[in-house]
Amino acid sequence: MSENGKRKRYRKKRYVLPILIVSLLIIGRIALPYILENYVNKTLNNIPGYEGSVSDINISLWRGAYQIEGLILREENSQGEKPLLDFPSSDISIDWPSLLKGKIVSEIEMQDPKFNYIFENQEKANEADVEDWTDALTSLVPIDINHFVVHNGTANFVEVSADPQISLFLEKISLEAHNLSNVVDTEKELPSHLWANAVSMGGGDVEMHGNLNLLKQIPDIDMEFSLEKAEATALNDLTRRYAGVDFESGTFELYSEVAIADGFLKGYIKPMLINTKLISKDDDGGFFKKLWEGFVGFFKFVLKNQGTDTLATRVPLEGDLNNVESGVWTTVLNIFKNAWIEAFSGSVDQDIEFEDAKRESEKG
Repeated sequence: MSENGKRKRYRKKRYVLPILIVSLLIIGRIALPYILENYVNKTLNNIPGYEGSVSDINISLWRGAYQIEGLILREENSQGEKPLLDFPSSDISIDWPSLLKGKIVSEIEMQDPKFNYIFENQEKANEADVEDWTDALTSLVPIDINHFVVHNGTANFVEVSADPQISLFLEKISLEAHNLSNVVDTEKELPSHLWANAVSMGGGDVEMHGNLNLLKQIPDIDMEFSLEKAEATALNDLTRRYAGVDFESGTFELYSEVAIADGFLKGYIKPMLINTKLISKDDDGGFFKKLWEGFVGFFKFVLKNQGTDTLATRVPLEGDLNNVESGVWTTVLNIFKNAWIEAFSGSVDQDIEFEDAKRESEKG
């Protein structure tokens, strides 16, 4: 063979390996979404008591991300029409700012997610374990989550055994949680921050924010919660079932602070009814209806603050997380305190600190 022929053959061999590698990468890139889609579908359908699927998976190799489209998870034999989880679009990617700090973690961004929890009879509830589907979803994220974002979420809690059904919901949920894997501020006791707002049933404004440490088995938490300006009539399905009364008008508000340190909880819940008017469950206009309205009206007059037209109390919460107790007598005394001594403010009281729970945990 001539020298020229040998060179041409050598050149051809030189290009075979690179072409082969590029071809394999292209084939792998084309096949990867189908492989992942099959894996995710298999993972969802292997959850005991549930069935699920995804409609599509897209890969963005250039930024180390993949998008799960149309994830649906249903509880088998559930009476509810809506699925437990309905996630139209979830983006899972590498958290690049954390990578620059030497830690490989992920960030998740969800658009329009819907969560529908159906309360049914206890026997059916035991068939499907919540831990099973939460563990399965976590397995879809290959590395620890450091940054979590939700846009326009919905959370709906439905009791189907009630007649009519009781539905408590939050919509337009915006949520952002940072530093969940403790990449920055590693010396802080509560290195992670969470902030969320939403619109409640009755058009109330919901806000929650605070700091936490999710790296402990029982997370340490210092959180504040407020629900303001919700129409009290939105509670009628709930109050009709459990108290036999309806709200004709008025506003419902709720405030809370909670601190947890080493498994010890300290906090309170402060519900408030403002300018409310009650009617009885019996709408026939008879004697018992008027007797009930008079009974309710009397206690509302005695127990509400006449200056602010507010019926309110503060329920203290304190104790080990396995045995959290609310102070019954303190709750009752707080109703009278609001009525006759000092009206509760329509805001978070700002008197529960993480250090309070920490001191109590150290005593135990």
